[in-house]
Amino acid sequence: MYKSILDYFEETVSANKDKEALLHHDEACTFSELWKKGRQLGTYLSNQLSDIEFRPIVVLLPKSIDAVVTDVAILYSSNVFNNLDVKTPVQRLQNIICQLEPAAVITNQKYMNMIDWTEYGVKLVNMDSLDFDELLADEKLLCQKRSRLIDTDPFCIINTSGSTGTPKGVVLNYRSFFDFMTWSVETFKFTGDEIIGALSPIVFDIYDFEICLMMMKGASIVLLDSTLGVFPAKLLMELQEKKVNFIFWVPTIMVNIANMNLLEKLPLPDIKTVWFAGEVFPTKQFNYWKKHMPQAVFANLYGPIEITLDCIYYIVNREFNDDEPLPIGIPCNNTDILLLSDEDKLCEKGQEGEICVRGTSLAMGYYNNPEKTASVFVQNPLNQAYPELIYRTGDIAVYGEDGLIHFKGRKDSLVKHQGYRIELGEIEHEIVNNLKLVSNCCVVYDNIRKCIVLFYEENNVSELEIRKALEKSFPRYMVPTVYRVMDELPRNTNGKIDRLRLANML
Repeated sequence: MYKSILDYFEETVSANKDKEALLHHDEACTFSELWKKGRQLGTYLSNQLSDIEFRPIVVLLPKSIDAVVTDVAILYSSNVFNNLDVKTPVQRLQNIICQLEPAAVITNQKYMNMIDWTEYGVKLVNMDSLDFDELLADEKLLCQKRSRLIDTDPFCIINTSGSTGTPKGVVLNYRSFFDFMTWSVETFKFTGDEIIGALSPIVFDIYDFEICLMMMKGASIVLLDSTLGVFPAKLLMELQEKKVNFIFWVPTIMVNIANMNLLEKLPLPDIKTVWFAGEVFPTKQFNYWKKHMPQAVFANLYGPIEITLDCIYYIVNREFNDDEPLPIGIPCNNTDILLLSDEDKLCEKGQEGEICVRGTSLAMGYYNNPEKTASVFVQNPLNQAYPELIYRTGDIAVYGEDGLIHFKGRKDSLVKHQGYRIELGEIEHEIVNNLKLVSNCCVVYDNIRKCIVLFYEENNVSELEIRKALEKSFPRYMVPTVYRVMDELPRNTNGKIDRLRLANML
């Protein structure tokens, strides 16, 4: 019985010693090299952290082979990796460190002085100061670590937006990844011959799937820098050169490629499978991709970060008109989707309800945050016989006449933007309570133009001042791009800011 991704990985290494596991620019790393370095660094971490196990270890490295080696090493040390974006604003980074209380932070010379780590009592590991020629793997120590691990232990932590300015750390375990990988391999016939064009940041759950496909099946990963998203022609040329045959992307970049008609000039005949998730893919641009890649299987996937990795999917197997939304499909195997009404009753066909999920795919909860965990991981209201948790996504959907689930929108102010999950209330909280820039504001999302809009009451503060202040607090994708100043924000009958009315003003 396999309890860890490492059990699969060592079989993969045995069968693919000299095969390239990772490619980044002109640098490559074979499976045997990744295995060796992961065990060496894993032994080092185990010695440095003594008997510490199953604790978060923060990885503050750019997307690179070193970052993947570090994640593998953390697994060998029987701890939990949490990848952070090196562009994370200092205040946000401090909030994450306070929330997670990690056992260690692994970084390099460039980023090790971002904050004063001594204030937080964490072990700091500088990758640039390590000499792998001198690091030795301790087989006995690593085996002892592995022997105590079970499949419900945490595999990784992924940060998602929080309403008070502190991101929530979603804890995902090994068993949920086994479940998703089994489904994906059976459904899409992955063999290990996949060459993955990995464009997502290492803080995304998409990246976690990609390294699992690499470790469990022997697929190769081409690490694509996120900057290539700004230069889509270069991105496509990289896919051509590396003969990438599988991509799993957020639709934003795919929409840009379609709008620029780049597949006409830079075709991708090697692509066999295309997954997309994280936001709605406009059908007109999707049809462009499907037309130019008739050899590929396209699949629309849906799932919040609190689900490993997605829970609903649709293999696009018919033609769609440009103005006809794509369905999100049917539940993945071993996952059940409940569409619940406001009265917590199962919705009938054609009746809109909240997407609620039950099954192995559920996250374990939010790290060090029992209150938030209890608010969304709740007892299944349809089952009073025994304890059974479901996750309430806050997303609204409906079963159509075609028997498929169709996404309708958000129940609250949580949105997906550029593939990132953002709680709009966090931006409002920062502006009013932390930065005290204005007395009242409301952030809404423009689903048509795909942008974050800030409405605020006049307070002798300029749009530029607000933008500059927010850029110090948030990553760029969370900073509003449209600013609307008003004498007074509209209120509803309860005296609260009328978010719906503002949304209708877009």
